[in-house]
Amino acid sequence: MKLLASAEQAKKLAELSYAFSQACNRLVPFVQAHRCWNRVALHHLAYYSIRDRFPALGSQMACNAIYRVASAYKALKSSKGIAKGKPVPAISFDRASVHFDHRTYSLRDCAVSLFTLNGRELVPFVCGKHQANLLASGSPKEAELVCRKGQWYFNLVLDIPDVPGITEGSVMGVDIGENALAATSNGKVFGGGKLRFERDRYLAHRRRLQSNGSRAAKRKLRAISGRERRHVEHVNHEVSKAIVREALALGVREIRMEDLTHIRDRIKAGKRVRARLHRWAFRQLQDFVAYKAQAFGISVVYVNPAYTSQTCSVCGDIGKREKNLFSCSCGNRRHADVNAAANIAGFAEPTGSARAAVNQPEFAHYASVM
Repeated sequence: MKLLASAEQAKKLAELSYAFSQACNRLVPFVQAHRCWNRVALHHLAYYSIRDRFPALGSQMACNAIYRVASAYKALKSSKGIAKGKPVPAISFDRASVHFDHRTYSLRDCAVSLFTLNGRELVPFVCGKHQANLLASGSPKEAELVCRKGQWYFNLVLDIPDVPGITEGSVMGVDIGENALAATSNGKVFGGGKLRFERDRYLAHRRRLQSNGSRAAKRKLRAISGRERRHVEHVNHEVSKAIVREALALGVREIRMEDLTHIRDRIKAGKRVRARLHRWAFRQLQDFVAYKAQAFGISVVYVNPAYTSQTCSVCGDIGKREKNLFSCSCGNRRHADVNAAANIAGFAEPTGSARAAVNQPEFAHYASVM
């Protein structure tokens, strides 16, 4: 939610953000010294130190800072960033978002009452039709106060009741790729050539500005910051909506996609290809498809991607793939990604609905539902 904060309110929010970041930084030595990122244990270790050092934060915001630091180190550990027997690395919270819970904020029509160092502030926010529908359908939970380019936003988590799952219907496979963003087992292909060209154009523009190094170039870099991320996110939203619409029209009860966790570690390629793959937002597209499908009761299952691109979806033998064409000795000739999607829907071995942690692309982040 975009906050319409006055100049005085923005100043108070900035003071709160700075104090919260400093409190988080003060907690880091406790985590390193005791190798402790359990929220309750860290609370017993450092709560009174934080209260004495930052009295204006109050008791609940001190607890929120402990929660933020514990969550950050848990995420670091899950991505194997904390090696056993080695020193715990330091995490810097220079511009940390401020974590709020139900004790530190409350909603009032199109305004939110926020805790600050100088008392509560009632800040109006932009409430469009989309936000209003979401607020009406779920109960507010935790939230994050963030500042991007001088504009304050309140990212609110809602607990929305689950939609009863569809029990009858067909299974649709979806193959995620770079040349073709997605292909369904029903024959629908979403081309990715235009998006790849635009991503390369954004990258070349940034490189030219970075190599220039002038003040004007740096200003331009700040001005165009985030354009690629926003464009890729927009395209992924459009593709995921189209996939879910197709599934609803065909009466699909389950969508299957490949489990591509750690795919970047498995691919051996040159520097240019690695840089392009690092910016490939396959996980974002999969997540968009997943939560949009689940909102309509369609379940999502991830499968083992082994041999899905090499196997014939008709006879099960190993075929031949040349660019976008798959051919087999049995006479099957079809788009290679559609063939892979059919294999995903058919023989591929499910790995479950949950996946391990994965490094997100630089511009990948979650957005609103369709």
